[in-house]
Amino acid sequence: MSTEKKNILIIEDDPKIRRYLELELIHEGYNVELAPNGKVGLTLFRENSYSLILLDLMMPEISGEEVCKIIRTESNIPILILTAKDETFSKIELLDLGADDYITKPFIIGELLARMRVIFRNKNIFYDKKIIKFGEISLNLNSKEVFLHDVAVPLTKTEYNLLHYLLLNKGLVLSREQILENVWGHDYFGEGKIVDMYIKSLRKKLDPENSYIKTIRGFGYTIKKEAEN
Repeated sequence: MSTEKKNILIIEDDPKIRRYLELELIHEGYNVELAPNGKVGLTLFRENSYSLILLDLMMPEISGEEVCKIIRTESNIPILILTAKDETFSKIELLDLGADDYITKPFIIGELLARMRVIFRNKNIFYDKKIIKFGEISLNLNSKEVFLHDVAVPLTKTEYNLLHYLLLNKGLVLSREQILENVWGHDYFGEGKIVDMYIKSLRKKLDPENSYIKTIRGFGYTIKKEAEN
């Protein structure tokens, strides 16, 4: 599969992870540059053009959180956060920092590559218009409004966040555990059935024919069009 020689900047202080990512991404056809800390990463970011930044969250001197905030004030370049499993950031908190997505260490390279492809696929819509469109559904990232057939549909904050997460991961099957962790956060200790309740609510408001929001029995949920495989 062609990656059109996209340029990737990896900002990661762990040399083993840095080298692992470098080898895997080069193998996939990407051009890769490495930064061992946030200071070097910011310098490279300002001097070069990249298609995406892979950014470690926990780094000395300048944290990944701060680097993400700085980059977002200067550019709309996609940022995918690399975060340790015990770090207490929810998906929504990371998006509020300006990140597009995150993946928890240790991760499978195939999942990372899939998330990168999702970001590249949605890049123009997400950044140029600040609107995510899917079929007749439109989600406005600035106003936090959702429209169906150009008619505003009132959603609760959790419904909005759930829809946002599904759209960011369009075509990927998401388990209840992934949805709980990324929408409700690491510190949520309720039952997974709450996901089913909110999926049901989204379907009632936005997809009464079950055309988009799909249940993948035994695995979880995905959002995709009927024609997609």
